[in-house]
Amino acid sequence: MNNTDSDRYLERKQFYSQLLTIYGRKPCMEAMSDTNVEVFRLHLAESNKQAKILEELATLAKNRGAEILYHDKKALSRISKNAKQDQGVAVDLKLSGFTDYRDYLASGLPQAATFLAVDGVTNPQNLGMIIRSVCASPAQALILPKQGCAKLDSLVIKASAGTLFRAKIIRCDNLAECLLAFKQAGAAIVGLDCNATQTLSDLKNDKNRVFVLGNETEGLSGDCAQVCCQAVKIPMRNRVESLNVAVTAGIIAFQSA
Repeated sequence: MNNTDSDRYLERKQFYSQLLTIYGRKPCMEAMSDTNVEVFRLHLAESNKQAKILEELATLAKNRGAEILYHDKKALSRISKNAKQDQGVAVDLKLSGFTDYRDYLASGLPQAATFLAVDGVTNPQNLGMIIRSVCASPAQALILPKQGCAKLDSLVIKASAGTLFRAKIIRCDNLAECLLAFKQAGAAIVGLDCNATQTLSDLKNDKNRVFVLGNETEGLSGDCAQVCCQAVKIPMRNRVESLNVAVTAGIIAFQSA
């Protein structure tokens, strides 16, 4: 592969890492109406019956310079990955805040930055609120695996209040591998554990840290826990055992960044 081919490959790889496909007529309309969101491609089912919202979607796509493709139901369901709820519509968005973790680490870590990572957060409302908190905070980015967490669908978009389209999201396939790469790049990997001896306030904001939040009921997975350098907790009063994972994320994003 020569330099030109290599450059094209990297550009293509980065382009596809920034694509997010959403489905459903109303969610697609809301996303395509946001001028801050780059619309790449609109997918429509050939079997769709004529409807005003479909005409409006097509008009929006043309005005935004997006390609419009028509598919049979099976082909569209492969794109939306949700045949029961796609309503014959899907759209590919290009989100500049999305990046693959390898591309992100290739340019080196910033100094004393805070990252949050989610490990098996399956509740869409929780994930959406975490995205919103990280987007609003000084935290550098949210590390979000493609597998094992809630899908980035209309429920997550709604819970994030649309901030998903503006948030800095670092994507990976395997979270443990991603965390190990951050560790090797010099970041401390910190797990949240209600049984930890150290508290969040014991940490100094003098190094790069990735705070890993586990599943709503089971906590951190074994693979991710093994990568962690240390564990911390948020101290509780009045016999409260733990906080909602989205609330915990909000505290960390603003206190530790």
